[in-house]
Amino acid sequence: MKRLEGMNVLITGGSTGIGRATAIRFAEEGANVAINYHTSEEEAEITLSEAQKTCSLIREKGCQEMLVQGDVANEEDVMRIFREVLGAWKKLDVLVNNAGIQTASPTHEADVGTYDRVLAVNLRGAFLCSREAVRHFLDRGSGGIILNNTSVHETVPKPYYAAYAASKAGIGALGKTLALEYADKGIRVNTVAPGAIATPINREWLEDPERRAEVEGHIPIGRAGRAEEIAAVFAFLASDDAAYITGQTIYVDGGLTLCSDFRTPWSSGI
Repeated sequence: MKRLEGMNVLITGGSTGIGRATAIRFAEEGANVAINYHTSEEEAEITLSEAQKTCSLIREKGCQEMLVQGDVANEEDVMRIFREVLGAWKKLDVLVNNAGIQTASPTHEADVGTYDRVLAVNLRGAFLCSREAVRHFLDRGSGGIILNNTSVHETVPKPYYAAYAASKAGIGALGKTLALEYADKGIRVNTVAPGAIATPINREWLEDPERRAEVEGHIPIGRAGRAEEIAAVFAFLASDDAAYITGQTIYVDGGLTLCSDFRTPWSSGI
């Protein structure tokens, strides 16, 4: 028996990277997967292509799939996304808040419009989707699962990425609040915080041997993670194997948050 047999799952930002790997893993576990994607005019063709590739792979696993376009930062889009998914499948069991963006800038030079957009997609989007999922779960009366994708930067500062770090910390707090608020309603909420993962969003340093070596030098395990390794944790948290886990952030980072500089004792007296 597959752990997620017959479950209906919505994954935001599910066309590439961790979202795509998670969609495929959930299908392997028996789930039906709705893939949300958002496109600008410039990226529409490639994003849709990636989403369709993912759906094709899901069909190969014998599961149902659907594509749902929409901007998670837009309330009307989010409500439409849920109407489309529920209209087709009648119920939703799992929401994965995965959609996210990041931009780099010294904080004193940051553009407020860019800052607002990062928070809108990452944090407002997670809130809007979670709200709609909770409404559905409560109407159903049989609980449900919300899973959030944050980052080690939920707790680790990241200079030049103030908006990104703030949004990820906010999602972590949002998840814990929802977990406490709705635990007695059978709704579990957990968060996965990846470290440095080999996905398209990190292509700039992944394809530069010197920069990649610098990044991986901070990781005790000694390498970047794979999207499939994050997807495996999402699948576990969505399954009954995690039935007693809620309100937690699981760091999947190769030990990055262990403060790698302390691998060699340097404190006085040692």
